[in-house]
This record gives sequence, structure tokens and C-alpha cells, in this order.
Amino acid sequence: MNRNPNVYIREDGPRSCAMIFLDLCYKAIKHDGAFAVVLSGGKTPGPLLSLLASDEFRNRVPWKSVHLFWGDERCVPPDHPDSNYGNAEAGLISKVELPPENVHRMRGEVPPRLSAAAYEEELRRFFAEKKKPCFDLVILGLGADGHTLSLYPGSNAVVQTDRLVAANHIEALGAYRITMTLAAVNDASNAVFLVTGKEKSGILKAVLEDNGEEKKYPAAMINPAHGRLIWIVDREAAALL
Repeated sequence: MNRNPNVYIREDGPRSCAMIFLDLCYKAIKHDGAFAVVLSGGKTPGPLLSLLASDEFRNRVPWKSVHLFWGDERCVPPDHPDSNYGNAEAGLISKVELPPENVHRMRGEVPPRLSAAAYEEELRRFFAEKKKPCFDLVILGLGADGHTLSLYPGSNAVVQTDRLVAANHIEALGAYRITMTLAAVNDASNAVFLVTGKEKSGILKAVLEDNGEEKKYPAAMINPAHGRLIWIVDREAAALL
């Protein structure tokens, strides 16, 4: 398995992740005065964001000290139904007292290379004192081909070590995506994968067993150098483990 990660089988993964979010939020604010979290794109964060916006969690999170970042973005305007930011705005941001300046969105409406360069500058500015990104929490999903963020197998951004954010052309999609690179996320204090459904059981097993020197799957390359790697999976996704 990949660096002997912590794999937890949970039937309510989003709730488990919400509890981790809350616990790390309190600890980070107590230590640094702020909580910097990276949200996943795609369908993965939807149930989690709904929980965080619910009566159960909304008033327990000190939102004024929370900073939201995105791991990747589609090259669409923020009001487009495919926008990762747009989905988060509808599911969470519009429902909590989060200061606008604490929302660090990728701008999918501008040319991808310009957007990537601007977001890299924003990360360097935010983490200027630490010299490199040190997120408190990175929330990740797992694609059927082993991709995570918009780091797809064989794509250029997977091997970029000198950039924090890349405009990554995905051959299978015939489109660009803006994505954080491994250099941006592998210094995080905590990285949590949320994986659900029997359709992910095969790729989950493959990724967790992808522990060779030359890894095949980008998801297997998520290895926080000084932090924790956690997998929260449901019973169907864990069927082959």
C-alpha cells in the first residue's frame, strides 16, 4: 500500500470528513490564527459542503478565520454549472459568514495559463512567511483513471516540480484544466481522500497498491512530506481491499 496510509471504512464519509474539518480548523486557528483548506472539484465535495452549511455545523465553524482554496478548476465562468467554485458558492459560501477576501478562487473565465500564473502568485503571497504552501487540509477525490485534482495520468502537470499551479491539457477531455501540482499539495499537514461507490473499488485497490518507484497513478503520488494521508472510503469502494 501507498506509504501505509490510514484507510477508514465509513458509511457516512462526508460526516467523518466534516468532523476532521472542524477539529483541524480549531487546531490551526489556535496555532496560526487561520485555517487554510483546499477543496476538491467534481462531485466529491458536494455532500461535505452541504453538511458544513447545515445547522449542525455552520455555527460551529469560525468562518472569519477560514480560507478556502481550490485544487483545480474547469475553464468556465463562475456561474457555469461545471464551475467548481460555482458549486461551492451555491452549496456553502452563500450560506455562511465567510469574508469575501477569504475565498481564493481560480478564475476559469480567463485564459488557462494566465489563470494558473495568477493563482500561483496568490498562493505565494498567502504563504509568503512560510516560503511554500503549507495547507492545513487538502480534500481530494479519486477519478476512475486514478487522477486526482486535475492531475491526469500522462499529463504534463503530473511531472511539473517548479510550478505550484499549471494549465494542464487533458487529452482525454480535449480541454484545459487549471490545477495545483504535487508541489503545491505535498507539504500539506493533512490530505484526505473521499471515495465512494463500487465503481471505484478497482481503482482504489490499484492506487493503494501503486507503491513502486515509478508510480502509475497521480493519486498515488499524494504523499504529504510531513503530514497525514487519510483515505475515507465506504464499504462498496473498499470491497477489493
